[in-house]
Amino acid sequence: MDTFIVSARKYRPQNFSTVVGQDHITTTLKNAIQNNQLAHAFLFCGPRGVGKTTCARILAKTINCEKKGKDGEACNKCISCVSFDNGSSFNIHELDAASNNSVDDIRSLTEQVRFAPQAGRYKVYIVDEVHMLSASAFNAFLKTLEEPPPFVIFILATTEKHKIIPTILSRCQIFDFKRITISDTTQHLAEICKKEEIQAEKTALHIIAQKSEGCLRDALSILDKIVSFTNGKLTYANTLEHLNILDEDYYFRMIEYMQGQKLSDALLLYDEINQKGFEGDILLEGLAETIRNILVSKDPKSIILLETAEEFKPKYKEAAQTIASGWLLASLNILSESAIQYKQAKNKRLFIELVMIKLAYLNQAVTLISEDQGIVKKKLSDHNSPLAFKALAPVRVQEKIAPVKSAPLKKEAVLILDEPAVKKTTHDRAMPLSELMPVKEVSVSLGKLSSIRKKIAEQEHELISSLLEINIENLVIAWNEYVKKLESGKNHSSVSYFKMAILQPGEDNVIDITVNSDFHKKFIEAERTQLILHLREYFKNPSLSYRLHVNESEDNTNGDKPLSTKEHFAMLTKKYPGLKALKDRLKLELDI
Repeated sequence: MDTFIVSARKYRPQNFSTVVGQDHITTTLKNAIQNNQLAHAFLFCGPRGVGKTTCARILAKTINCEKKGKDGEACNKCISCVSFDNGSSFNIHELDAASNNSVDDIRSLTEQVRFAPQAGRYKVYIVDEVHMLSASAFNAFLKTLEEPPPFVIFILATTEKHKIIPTILSRCQIFDFKRITISDTTQHLAEICKKEEIQAEKTALHIIAQKSEGCLRDALSILDKIVSFTNGKLTYANTLEHLNILDEDYYFRMIEYMQGQKLSDALLLYDEINQKGFEGDILLEGLAETIRNILVSKDPKSIILLETAEEFKPKYKEAAQTIASGWLLASLNILSESAIQYKQAKNKRLFIELVMIKLAYLNQAVTLISEDQGIVKKKLSDHNSPLAFKALAPVRVQEKIAPVKSAPLKKEAVLILDEPAVKKTTHDRAMPLSELMPVKEVSVSLGKLSSIRKKIAEQEHELISSLLEINIENLVIAWNEYVKKLESGKNHSSVSYFKMAILQPGEDNVIDITVNSDFHKKFIEAERTQLILHLREYFKNPSLSYRLHVNESEDNTNGDKPLSTKEHFAMLTKKYPGLKALKDRLKLELDI
């Protein structure tokens, strides 16, 4: 039985022309070889699996080829090329810096550099993952890298360029590799499937290319796995099943339900997705990506930005014609915020269902209309009816005596509306105001106005009479009630300071409270919110407040001087002897 070789090794490029997606690199290297302008040190940077080490090997093979073609490619037939393909070339040395990153390893390499190649023109040293070298190894490598022998070329490869010290970067010719595009990856996979006689749908290969995220080596590894899983028959369905990816049809159905406000159908569809083992964050990300693609499809110029299979592009175009841009923008805003908040949510399922409720009723809650100034949000009410504001004409108030038969004369105020000449309508047509709003005489009884004023005055009088007078007796009672609350809450430290405070009624609903020190003041201020609520409730006065005054000059001869922390602790130890033993056992210290 033949030994199985993975596709990443079996179809590894052997010439610059077979390298996928790095034309800007391969063209530069071929021109440098043809013009004999090779640098002594190269640095290949870029993501994993995009061809850095492959290009380094092709470069090493090509510069030692004895019969290069006109296009600058290796012949693959000379002794140097054959020995390289067989892995027996003495001119090419590969070093893995991840496992050989010490100073001794670099010193061993620099000692080998002195010897000229046995065959060919150059000795090539390929150092992979060079960013793994230690700082001392980098320093030991500097001099050799700057001035190597004329027959030596260094090719350094790394995925993390920022970890390499600047002195190394300045000595190398830097090439930045880019990620492989989805179209290039799909085309390369299709060529391999054709060579291996594998039946593969183009949509399935496109899904594999999307999953690889620009890494061709990952794409080939995924292809090998799915070929084993499907026995050489790749379809869109079994590829989705193997890669655990949600079908785009689910997203289109979900958006259709949201547009039609079919919340129950949307919730049932989410339950089906959940039972398949897909988490809520996958649904949020997939919905956001689908809505983004629909938004991109609205303009024919931006359709090239769609990273989806050709079979799905008509669906996106059709959805773009039926769904308003306003709904798409608002949905993207909701989904982006929800994706951030999802990780913090405790009930993940409920969180996703709330997001779906927002999206389902988005059309009813908010509409976006396009105006000259741009896009403006407007909230919709239950009954949308136009509302037009009309300018009121000036009002002249006259008094007249209206005669009434068999009754005393009654004095009334009559409001007569002065009619201006013309008034413009919403249609910019001049017409008399009388046609818009007929002139009427509105009679308002002055007796009714006086009764309203009298009623308001009575209510104000009742409110004032319900207020409790702020005098020293009532203040002491209210204060003592609050002190009892503090005692019931076992806030003994504040109780002593509250009892020491001096109260005095002030002006404009303000109570003056005098304390002996700033330390005393802090205990009163700590209870400010609850104290003000208590005093306002007691005096039935919502505007009541207090002012604190510190009287430090007054001698406290009455024995009520505030205690220091040590004095307070000494007093408590007399009352609770076990407190001192607890302090000594826990090795606590008093602040002051």
